[in-house]
Amino acid sequence: MSTLIDIGQDGARNRVAIDLEELLATRLLVQGNSGSGKSHLLRRLLEECAGQVQQVVIDPEGDFVTLADAFGHVVIDGAAYSAREIEALAARVRQHRASVVLALDELEVEQQIRCAALFLTALFDAPREHWYPALVVVDEAQMFAPAAAGEMSDDTRRLTLSAMTNLMCRGRKRGLAGIVATQRLAKLAKNVAAEASNFLMGRTFLDIDMQRAADLLGMDRRQAERIRDLQRGQFLGLGPAVSRKPVAVNVGPVRTGGRGGGSGLLPLPEAAGQDMEALLTDRLAEAASDPAVRRYQPPARAMVNLDEALSALPLPPAEPAPASEPEPEQEPQAVAAPAAVAPAPPAGTIADVVRDLAASEGATFRPAPALFRDFAIRCRQQGIASAHVDIARFRRLFACEIGGLARLEGSARAAVEAIIARVEDDVLAPFLALAVAEVLGEPMPDEEELGRLYGSASPSRIRRLLDHLERSGLIVVREEFGGERVVTVPGLAAAAAQSRAA
Repeated sequence: MSTLIDIGQDGARNRVAIDLEELLATRLLVQGNSGSGKSHLLRRLLEECAGQVQQVVIDPEGDFVTLADAFGHVVIDGAAYSAREIEALAARVRQHRASVVLALDELEVEQQIRCAALFLTALFDAPREHWYPALVVVDEAQMFAPAAAGEMSDDTRRLTLSAMTNLMCRGRKRGLAGIVATQRLAKLAKNVAAEASNFLMGRTFLDIDMQRAADLLGMDRRQAERIRDLQRGQFLGLGPAVSRKPVAVNVGPVRTGGRGGGSGLLPLPEAAGQDMEALLTDRLAEAASDPAVRRYQPPARAMVNLDEALSALPLPPAEPAPASEPEPEQEPQAVAAPAAVAPAPPAGTIADVVRDLAASEGATFRPAPALFRDFAIRCRQQGIASAHVDIARFRRLFACEIGGLARLEGSARAAVEAIIARVEDDVLAPFLALAVAEVLGEPMPDEEELGRLYGSASPSRIRRLLDHLERSGLIVVREEFGGERVVTVPGLAAAAAQSRAA
């Protein structure tokens, strides 16, 4: 028995409905210029089937977070989590069948794309026992599946295209039904758009977009002119879940609204010129220096202070000296907090706290914010000044500790430090373990150990990690005739020779 979702009325005021079960099997593509009503259509669709099927919304502008108030969706702020946490969240979303909105509006564009790609990939890679049916709505899909290379890095583009292609091409067998909305078909990758069997086409003005929309709807060139005349909230629909022949749809009302500004005119303030200037310039220098008004910076910027983070990990002392080495703590403190240098702690160091925390059971599988809170509490309990260590720096310190950087000394350590300066935070620990093993001539860590350092128990995720490190030029993976992988870290031959000679 089919489940019909009322999305609006046709020109004769007859009800137009979408067959939800058919939609789960055939996917949907929505196109329309800015202001044509795409978000309104998606919101109507989500509201009408809320409670009947799991919903996952990739929301680059934060427009759909209001669904949480009326329908209980969980809002995931992409800016508040690390890459590994985003993947873990996606796995739990599939396991518990939670309807969520991944809000990306606090991230820069490339960070939005990477976050969404990691989330979609983790949804796709969920275990077979969690392959429940779910609608996956991707708004502004041209960002995540661009037809041509833009300003994003090649690695990010490959990552996001792979995630979107898997969603639209192979997601059906895993229960994932993709619904993608784009402003222009010409900007959307063809292999993503081609997998949709249902179409809802809104107003567009460019000839190339009208022609592509008309081709998908089975209309001739003369009929394609109708697409230019559509009003806001009007769409032409076709597909097994919508209608067997093109039908015009006036999308019905919605119960929730977006967070965007209104499009109507509002009276301007009546302040005089001098008063308005005073409002703009009053205490401007103080406001500019307030860190609370600065825009969120993606985690990758933490690499700028890598030298400071590494210097906080002292070399292993020749003799026990628990309270006689305050110097490693003062140098990074003077750089990170130039206003004042804290006095040497009475006992213990930042590195000691990080080392104890890394040795605790299951530490690598805990979220970074939880680890950072535990770190701050331990520092306060021991009377160690830690205000100069933010969460980004803590993540580098923690990764260096569990990766084994303290096992290296002298020029060997310096060589490894130079390489890891360009390694992202979320993959630093497993790469560092590989580099340390290369220098010391030890066997490379196996997939289980790399998974522990990476905070993941998924073998496929570890294989993708190695592939990412190899594409980044950090490691070389060679397949043996027996099928085993041999991993080497280039650029460490001299350091390895010196270490073995010593």
